[in-house]
Amino acid sequence: MSLEKFNPDVIHRKAEEFEERSLDEILGWAWETYGTRAAIGTSFQGAGLVVIDTAIRLGFKFPVFTIDTGLLFAETLELKRQLEGKFGIEIESLHPQQSVDEQAAEHGDALWARHPDLCCTMRKVIPLQNKLKSLDVWITGLRRQQSDDRQKTQIAELYKFDVLRDQYILKLNPMANWSRDQVQARLKERGIPVNPLQSRGYRSIGCLPCTRPVGESDGERAGRWTGFDKAECGIHTFLGDNI
Repeated sequence: MSLEKFNPDVIHRKAEEFEERSLDEILGWAWETYGTRAAIGTSFQGAGLVVIDTAIRLGFKFPVFTIDTGLLFAETLELKRQLEGKFGIEIESLHPQQSVDEQAAEHGDALWARHPDLCCTMRKVIPLQNKLKSLDVWITGLRRQQSDDRQKTQIAELYKFDVLRDQYILKLNPMANWSRDQVQARLKERGIPVNPLQSRGYRSIGCLPCTRPVGESDGERAGRWTGFDKAECGIHTFLGDNI
């Protein structure tokens, strides 16, 4: 590992520098520094699609992965197939250890309706943790405007991922300072297909049982986990505080 790759001082400087850099420049640095040890994780929200499109346009062959919980909307799975065809790539699907039926047999039906944190951990967080063990950089479509919890998101964040193995992970959020309007404009400009559920009031699209349509005046993540004091599935919080 080079000093630059995981040196906190370097990453902090980059985080400040990237506030004034373009998406092209940020992804270019990631490709030059980490190559295919950096990968794009996507749930097929708008910002993540812009990241994928930009990387492919620039010839940066980052691997792309998604977490298939077994509870995704049919429209989401169809969008995945469309994107693979459009971009000429294979998007790796990460799967939980247990199928939905196996989970129900052990924990009871509809775990998400009783213990959504446990369900998210089993079906999202653990598959992601296993994937990150093979990476240096996790590239996301996270944006500050999405929710209050994400307001402090930095473009480059360094985490101690595995204490025992002395493993670090750089979380790169190159869209952090983009607005929803900027994202929508880029999607339209580039002709990137989007989830048709967006036109039906679904502003943030996750698992079918835990996602509902909302009004235009609601926050971007208002339609997730209705009835619970929960705004995150855990994939963006399990790492704790960045270094």
